[in-house]
Amino acid sequence: MEAKISQFFESVSSFFSGGDQIPWCDRDIICGCEREIAEAAKGDSDDLKNESIMRLSWALVHSRHPEDVQRGIAMLEASLANSSPPLQQREKVYLLAVGYYRSGDYARSRQLVERCLEIAADWRQALVLKKTIEDRIAKDGVIGIGITATAVGLIAGGIAAAVSRKKRDK
Repeated sequence: MEAKISQFFESVSSFFSGGDQIPWCDRDIICGCEREIAEAAKGDSDDLKNESIMRLSWALVHSRHPEDVQRGIAMLEASLANSSPPLQQREKVYLLAVGYYRSGDYARSRQLVERCLEIAADWRQALVLKKTIEDRIAKDGVIGIGITATAVGLIAGGIAAAVSRKKRDK
């Protein structure tokens, strides 16, 4: 368990120091956050409950499991409906952007990260995520162009072969 937590914090520090990877979170950490929420629910402190829910949301959108990411997105979208201070709104929108990035919706993720940067233009986390999203979109665009070129080549080759066969059969 300690090794997993150590790896987790290494990935987080790598991300903040300019590494190109968004940190991952495993199920052990998610389970720990869920236990923390259950304990906080027994108390009277709404602040503690809200902090615990934010930690769980963070862990969920950083999960390797798509169902966890979707759960995190749903939690964050529901919590955005509640009014909260701008700093907390920014955090929630950022986590939503991470969730959408993880789920492959890069356009929505970029839209949300732009919203974060409207609130705080120099926020390093959002700037790094924006670059990561743009790099991914560019990479996927190059791959998409390659796939399209291959498909066009195959279609053209097939047409040429059919025309050649038709001429040969005459």
